Amino acid sequence: MTDAGEAGRPGVVLAIDTSLNAVSACLLGAGAIEALALESIAMERGHAEALVPLIDRVVARLDGGFAALARVAVTIGPGSFTGIRVGVAAARAIGLACKVPVVGVSTLSALAAPVIAAGGRPTIVAAIDAHHGNIYVQGFSADGGTELGPGVMSIHDAARRLGPGPTRLVGTGAALLAVEAWSLGVKADVGERATAPDILFVARLGMLADPARALPRPFYIRPPDAKPQTNGVIARTG
Repeated sequence: MTDAGEAGRPGVVLAIDTSLNAVSACLLGAGAIEALALESIAMERGHAEALVPLIDRVVARLDGGFAALARVAVTIGPGSFTGIRVGVAAARAIGLACKVPVVGVSTLSALAAPVIAAGGRPTIVAAIDAHHGNIYVQGFSADGGTELGPGVMSIHDAARRLGPGPTRLVGTGAALLAVEAWSLGVKADVGERATAPDILFVARLGMLADPARALPRPFYIRPPDAKPQTNGVIARTG
């Protein structure tokens, strides 16, 4: 196994994302800027079938393969309920098999990370379309601090909480939020309309995460729309 190095920094991290409209995996070495290997496939469905073969292809490019991993990072949501479960389950299984820590990375943080890294923006807001007129949203300062905690709310309520701006909006709900913000006179612009997090930044965030705090647990924010049916169920009597 790769030496984890000083201060617990991982040698090579495997990052996984299935939270939105892509299946992605990336290998990043400690202190590196570019990925050792990376693959991403845009898709709305079929994450479960595509993920394991994709991970195998990516890890095959690492000397030593899975045995050389020192950490696994995975996006934990918010996003697709099915996608999140698939990614977290795979990450946990790899971590258990390789005996390495697994850390969770917020999808909202991963969407905002490239804009924060680029600098020059006073406020960055990551927004994910939650459907039915709602969005998942989180606001960040230029240095990455949280200005608006993660939550799910109506697009109108989210726009009202942006402040006067200027604000850079990113994510699948950015355009929806921008239109509402403009109607309220808020200065906002839409950044890259990413349909999924940049997997390289998932790896970078995972490299820095504290395994004791960044747990690989699904972060749904709200319960699923689909609920078990109860009509016609006969209650037990004995």
